[in-house]
Amino acid sequence: MSNTFMPSTETVFEKTGENTMIVNMGPQHPSTHGVLRVICELEGETIIKCKSVIGYLHTGMEKEAEYQQYQKCVVMTDRMDYLNANGNNLAHALAVEKLLGCEIPKRAQYIRVILAELSRLASHCVWLGTHGLDLGAMTPFFYIFQQREYILDMFEMFAGVRMMPSWIVPGGLRGDIPEGFEAKLRKFLDEFPAELKVVEDLLVGNPIWKERTYDVGVLSAEDCLALGCSGPIARGSGVPFDLRKATPYSSYEDFEFAIPVGKRGDVYDRFLVRIAEMKESCKIIQQAIDGMPEGGFRTSDLKIAPPARHELDTSMESLIHHFKLWTEGYHPPVGEAYGAVEGSKGELGFYVISDGSNRPYRWHERPSSLMNLKALEVLAVGRLIADVIAIIGSIDIVLGEIDR
Repeated sequence: MSNTFMPSTETVFEKTGENTMIVNMGPQHPSTHGVLRVICELEGETIIKCKSVIGYLHTGMEKEAEYQQYQKCVVMTDRMDYLNANGNNLAHALAVEKLLGCEIPKRAQYIRVILAELSRLASHCVWLGTHGLDLGAMTPFFYIFQQREYILDMFEMFAGVRMMPSWIVPGGLRGDIPEGFEAKLRKFLDEFPAELKVVEDLLVGNPIWKERTYDVGVLSAEDCLALGCSGPIARGSGVPFDLRKATPYSSYEDFEFAIPVGKRGDVYDRFLVRIAEMKESCKIIQQAIDGMPEGGFRTSDLKIAPPARHELDTSMESLIHHFKLWTEGYHPPVGEAYGAVEGSKGELGFYVISDGSNRPYRWHERPSSLMNLKALEVLAVGRLIADVIAIIGSIDIVLGEIDR
């Protein structure tokens, strides 16, 4: 393949030593969890320089969004970090709603919280299972992926699909809680903590697991802040920052939950932080479903949200509103807005500029995976080449979010 599309090692990496060797991991290496290329300069088996190379999965979604109406951009958001789809939907919706200045009913906000936290759990389940496989721990994968299946079943109850539901939209939600969902959710909340404890017991005190993760890939709090890292990787280094607490959105201020933090900032601490976060997510979901308010699931402004489906058969006005919304969209006033959420991997935000038309003039994602990936070039130096696999897994990246 031409180097126009596949950058050569020479164009991105300058060798520093005479007796060193350059090794490529990827872009097809299974431990990179996507088409990521990692170039390492080795002295023996020790890494003295590391470079991550992205761009092999570039989709152009940000540019494509400039040619789509605001409500039609939603389907692209959950294909970025497809493991945290509801979180992506929510960040986009928050940004557009700031432009529109619309209020979201309390019930819709609580349902959004439930969906976002279930996405966090599902994403962490994938991380935990695949991280274990990368390091030779196969058994946890089967336990934790079974729990993820239950979560995806609940998403399917809403949207009819297991992934990329596009259920959270500007103005609220596409629909209310479906019949049978609450009972299934409560059953999951009753059973999940015990199943997570099984996986936790398999790994927390496991001497092989600790040998591969303890004091490996240490990142200081200072380096975290300098690199713009967020989420579990920052909290694992002792930075107690969480957007759900710092700048609450979607009624997160109504819920009691803790922010788990680590001390050493190594792979093991990032593992412990995510395990603790899963427990806190269950607490948030339990509070949300127990305190679910009455009311609507989307704004009453028909210029932003479509009328109820049953109204289309009897109301000409509703039919006109529906037709105009899906053909013309809405026109936010000229301005700019940034909407951010605490995604499963860190701060995830959308910066949207409106020129007054029915589509964004500029639509840009602040991807947590991209910021966190830069830490790899710091974490890997001084470690063995085998440690790169553990470090990448602890960062928990999704290339669909990085290459936009």
